[in-house]
Amino acid sequence: MTAVLAGLGTCLPPRVVGNRELSQRLDTSDDWIQARTGIHERRIADTGTTTVGMATSAADAALSDSGMADVDALVLATSTPDQLCPGSAPQVAAGLGLSGIPALDVNAACTGFLYALATAGGMLAAELAERVLVIGADTFSRLCDPDDRTTAPIFGDGAGAVVLRAGTAAEPGALGPFDLHADGTRANLLVVPAGGSKQRFSDNSHDYFLHMQGREVFRHACAKMAESVLAVLRVARLPLAGVDRLVGHQANLRILQTLAARLGLDEKHLVTNIGHVGNTSAASIPLALADAVDGGHLRPGHHVVLTAFGAGLTWGSSVLTWPPVRGNMQGHRIPEDSYEPVVR
Repeated sequence: MTAVLAGLGTCLPPRVVGNRELSQRLDTSDDWIQARTGIHERRIADTGTTTVGMATSAADAALSDSGMADVDALVLATSTPDQLCPGSAPQVAAGLGLSGIPALDVNAACTGFLYALATAGGMLAAELAERVLVIGADTFSRLCDPDDRTTAPIFGDGAGAVVLRAGTAAEPGALGPFDLHADGTRANLLVVPAGGSKQRFSDNSHDYFLHMQGREVFRHACAKMAESVLAVLRVARLPLAGVDRLVGHQANLRILQTLAARLGLDEKHLVTNIGHVGNTSAASIPLALADAVDGGHLRPGHHVVLTAFGAGLTWGSSVLTWPPVRGNMQGHRIPEDSYEPVVR
């Protein structure tokens, strides 16, 4: 039994924040940000737009795209849940009118969507479900110090979702092997020090923001994703020459370009949308897939490699042959007020 991708949906908050707006309060400029990250604008969630709301909207769009009315389980990849407790996935399921199904959060930061896909694939293989919603959603702008030019220009908010159904490995859309890793010895490279059980309270407000050692993250991201891509291709018995599209976590355009160069892939094979959405953490891969489908850059039959790297440290990859999925971007923007539950 194999997980087969059967639907794709997205959600982005309405507010667009360009580099020029950021440069009015930060010691930076549009040219500086674009040269180092490839980002010229990002979406930022306003008050009333939450991770649960965006995840629910993206999931509803994915269900609509798949033609399915419901699923048997839901896995939400996020590092920015609405509350530390309870998890956000049950609230998303309730908002979709799917109360009663198993629903869980997966926190693997920017690699979260791949971890969630693997988790859902395990549910399908174990015959715990026949259809599973997998969502990547993050409101990472709220973990960034608005006065820190090393993080504030990078992160944006959004959500993307896919519907997986049980199928066979020979079908288009079947997820191939996974290659997943973690290294907790380098957790300090990307960390929010306060807010958890280790440091629940802090007099220093900066402890509640993301701390990032950019150069080290860049170095490890390029190396680990390259190793993971090659590893998963070996298991899948797919040569590099057979890769049509490389969809990496949209952390930084220079990281993606360096990754392609290390692998010996022409940049025309890269799928990138970081320029207009920024780094959306667990949402970045499904958002990039949807933009590529919408722009005609990703078509049925393409051999696709997915890869990501994030805090933890975590990293991983997977492969699939793209199916005839159109994608649903009707939820690409949601109202600024709270998302209304779907009635099914």
